[in-house]
Amino acid sequence: MNAVDDVIAQVLRALGDALAGDPVERDLQAVFEREVQRVANMRAVRLREIPSRYHARLVTPTRTSQSIVLGVPSADPRVQALLEAAFDPASPPDDRQLDVLAAAAQLGGVVLESCRARVSSMARPIDGMAPLIGSSSIMQMLRGRVERVALTDFTVLVEGESGTGKELVARQIHEVSRRRGGPFVAVNCAALVETLLEAELFGIEERTATGVRGRQGKFEHAEGGTLFLDEISDLSLSAQAKLLRAIQDVAVERVGGHGSRRVNTRIVAATNRSLSDMVARGLFRTDLYYRVGGVEIHVPPLRARREDVCELATYFLSRHSRARDLALSDAAADALRTYEWPGNVRELERFIERAVTLTDADYIELDDLPPQFRGDYAQVLGPSIDAGESMRAWGSRYARLVFERCGRNKRRTCRQLDISYHTLEAYLRYARSDTDAPGQLPAWVRSTSRASALKSVTGVHERRES
Repeated sequence: MNAVDDVIAQVLRALGDALAGDPVERDLQAVFEREVQRVANMRAVRLREIPSRYHARLVTPTRTSQSIVLGVPSADPRVQALLEAAFDPASPPDDRQLDVLAAAAQLGGVVLESCRARVSSMARPIDGMAPLIGSSSIMQMLRGRVERVALTDFTVLVEGESGTGKELVARQIHEVSRRRGGPFVAVNCAALVETLLEAELFGIEERTATGVRGRQGKFEHAEGGTLFLDEISDLSLSAQAKLLRAIQDVAVERVGGHGSRRVNTRIVAATNRSLSDMVARGLFRTDLYYRVGGVEIHVPPLRARREDVCELATYFLSRHSRARDLALSDAAADALRTYEWPGNVRELERFIERAVTLTDADYIELDDLPPQFRGDYAQVLGPSIDAGESMRAWGSRYARLVFERCGRNKRRTCRQLDISYHTLEAYLRYARSDTDAPGQLPAWVRSTSRASALKSVTGVHERRES
């Protein structure tokens, strides 16, 4: 075995140990980078992927006085995989070190594919529900957090706006955990009647009252699995006290019973309101908050991950492909990305169902969107499309819109558009005269323009006073 084979064997052993070791520390990419840095005697090593839609493809290998970048094979045509190694300029790598890095770059492709497959396995559909779909960095972080939380039995609090998919995250935690063989029991706390709360959650004994049959509560139904308490913030203070006792003792006492029963149930709670704010206002018990909080997962709103909108829309369309083979046009996709989505993923899913039902053609066009979805997108593009403007005319129109949005501050506009002052002047001279009228500008431009102007005036007054 030559020297290069020996060091690559060391990297492989480290990766094998990581797979067989503590699942919480099973970060193959981090292990790979650390081991290659050690065996190649580099100052730093980084394995990464660059989305091809954002960056021009790099020519590899590329070498500078302090680093070398090698291409890594990738099965995903949307990205370019790279292995970057930094070294001391006074000690450039010799031929042996370069051979080690070249071999490591080939192995890096396998590591990235393994990491990608691991993440994809967490995005599989569950009980016909949508998986955790999204390629944005915020969704990748969410998947990683779900996986780490699932390896424990701690109580989890899932926070997020209505429609973001809190129950989906709770189901994912259950499916990835060692409790996946047990039941997943969901309870809508907002729908629980106060007088029936104890019977629903903790159960009731036989003949407690005339005509009442004994039955298990939700805690016992979830034995060996997960109990999901949705909208826990809607429970009354007295109901919170009863729930606290069950979570604290990990035991329940049925209505009409004379002893408590131990339960092996994991609690995942969810809320669309801030529990800490409710505690401060005296609307939620502090002791229960500290029982269900601590291990928290925040599910982002759809407007915080707009790059996932089209991916989600495509997924929902594929679920209805048997009924209709439908696709989004580019204009409709752009409009959906700019929409605020107050109803989040649930609103997007309902929109797709509407489109599958009502759209006549094979593509969902801009005109097929409800008026609120077209919104500012139609206000900005509509006049240009109707007038048949050239690319230069549209560029001038866009420059005017950004100019107004920046409070008519040319220096700020140049920075935002990344153009020179003279180029901006040329665009503004070319702009059509009717765009000068504030009434012709979209509402979002006018409101931002007024805010920027007010901020500028306030800043002038403050400087004069100082």
